[in-house]
Amino acid sequence: MSYFYIDSHCHLEDQAFDNDRDEVYQRALEAKVSIIILAGSDIETSKKIVNLTKKYPGVYGLVGVHPHEAKEVSSDYLEELSQLLNEPKILGVGEIGLDYYYEHSPREVQKKVFGEQLDLAEAMGKPFAIHSREATADTLEVIKAKQYHKGVFHCYSYSVETLREILDLGYYISLGGAVTFKNAKRPVEVGAAVPLERLLLETDAPYLTPVPYRGKRNEPAYVVKVAEKIAAIKKIDVAEVAKVTWQNSEDFFETVFNIK
Repeated sequence: MSYFYIDSHCHLEDQAFDNDRDEVYQRALEAKVSIIILAGSDIETSKKIVNLTKKYPGVYGLVGVHPHEAKEVSSDYLEELSQLLNEPKILGVGEIGLDYYYEHSPREVQKKVFGEQLDLAEAMGKPFAIHSREATADTLEVIKAKQYHKGVFHCYSYSVETLREILDLGYYISLGGAVTFKNAKRPVEVGAAVPLERLLLETDAPYLTPVPYRGKRNEPAYVVKVAEKIAAIKKIDVAEVAKVTWQNSEDFFETVFNIK
């Protein structure tokens, strides 16, 4: 029985891929990474993602405003996002959330834009992808104030205790290259603790390149290395990781992905 992978969160729209995007996509297919889901950072990248979903059969997308860009939103950004969400291969809202590590946008602005996009996702019945870095308490405060929890924490970086709290709300967890890093104690603990049925795989390419490719640009084909590490942590076959996370992605995004 053959199996294939889904990279549930990456940035193939990034200019890092402008010179060889076709080749990167082809390498992903050759690595059995059949579905690649791109996450927007602002209106401009979200529009670029829509165009890429039309070019590549296995590419789908999320549209949204990243916390870094929250301070730049226009008065009609939610209307623009809602229009993009009607595109056939746009699956949800993302990436959205809070980032207090860099704090490129003021915290109150981040929280406002995060909350508005959660409301948009709920209004349109769409799933959403959360970016949360060094903002545990405020992220939990924002999401607990809502009744809609059709979300995934991308590149989850918090504790196992917080993980359990998030899982209890109904969220999915996505893990990427950090789980392969030599000193990655916490991601490995999370990888062991998260139920396989609530896990998605991602690369966050071109960032967070997994071992043994660290130091190079990340790309969707490398999600296989994340799957292999999860299989090692959970002491199961990588085929099971691939199959279950594929089904999880279909369940979460409410989409049946056809292998192209």
